[in-house]
Amino acid sequence: MREHTKDAMVFKAFCDVNRLQILEMLRTGEKCACKLLEELNISQSTLSHHMKILCESGIVTGRKEGKWTHYSIQPQGAEYAGELLKILTSTNHVAENTDCCKG
Repeated sequence: MREHTKDAMVFKAFCDVNRLQILEMLRTGEKCACKLLEELNISQSTLSHHMKILCESGIVTGRKEGKWTHYSIQPQGAEYAGELLKILTSTNHVAENTDCCKG
C-alpha cells in the first residue's frame, strides 16, 4: 500500500483553477511572484496560499531574490506527479478478488 499523504498533496495542487493557471505560466520557465500577481489579478495573500500548496506538493520550487520569490516547475516533482497518475489509473493489474460480488 502506498503512502497516500504525499499523493493527496500532489492532487490538491491540481484541483484549483488559479493553480492550474500558475502551472501553465511556469511551463515557459521561472516567473517572479510579481509577474504571477500581474497575470492572475489576485491578491498577494491569495498567491501565497496557492504557491504554498504548489511548493508543498513538490511540483513547484521557489527561490528568494530580494523581496520577491521566483518560482519554477521542479522537474522531479513534475515527474512524480505524472508517474503517480499513471500508477493510480493503470488497468494493468491482477484483480485481487473478482468474484466478491457474485451471488
